[in-house]
Amino acid sequence: MNRRTLVSALTLCLASFASMAADAPNMLTAAEKAEGWQLLFDGQSLTNWKASDQPGTFSVKDGAIVVKGPRSHLFYLGPVGNHDFKNFELKVDLKTFAKANSGVYFHTLWQEVGWPSKGYEVQVNNSHSDPSRTGGLWGVVDYPQVTAPDGQWQTLSIRVEGMHVVTRIDGKLIVDYTQEATPARRKGLEERLLNRGTFALQGHDPESEVHFRSIKVKLLD
Repeated sequence: MNRRTLVSALTLCLASFASMAADAPNMLTAAEKAEGWQLLFDGQSLTNWKASDQPGTFSVKDGAIVVKGPRSHLFYLGPVGNHDFKNFELKVDLKTFAKANSGVYFHTLWQEVGWPSKGYEVQVNNSHSDPSRTGGLWGVVDYPQVTAPDGQWQTLSIRVEGMHVVTRIDGKLIVDYTQEATPARRKGLEERLLNRGTFALQGHDPESEVHFRSIKVKLLD
């Protein structure tokens, strides 16, 4: 192999390695670090997270948080942002399985039992009987269309600035919502309001299985 061929081969190898590193779950690229992104999940453990109700609903396998079991919610209580977020962008890779029902809460607070009363829930559901599908703001701005088949990884992004909430799935706009000064809320959802708080992952029921990975946040204030 001559010198030119060797250099070309090494260049291709380095490019391939860089591409693989950029796509690797639970890691930040140099560009993401420069932009201020921070990981909330280390890909190996539930460090900095705390589960309510039934902690056994949550485990870690193959670099993902596996949610499968009775109702429970996994709250981020770690050091990033002192787990108190107001304006932010959150990105989460998720994969649903048949009849899965879950959610990603924001502006919520630790709660020992029950469904989180504070903050919004971004729905995660591609085949459950609940007609509200992935990416919608459950009970406030529901989204009726299936965003991807079960068993396929998707990237959910949630961006909150002031009273404005935008959600996307794989870059596609799902919700663009501005909260009113005095929003009408049905009974039981009175505290579905923008304020500040942490994030939580939902374990809905024993028949529901969802995997989450590459959970990262960028603070906007």
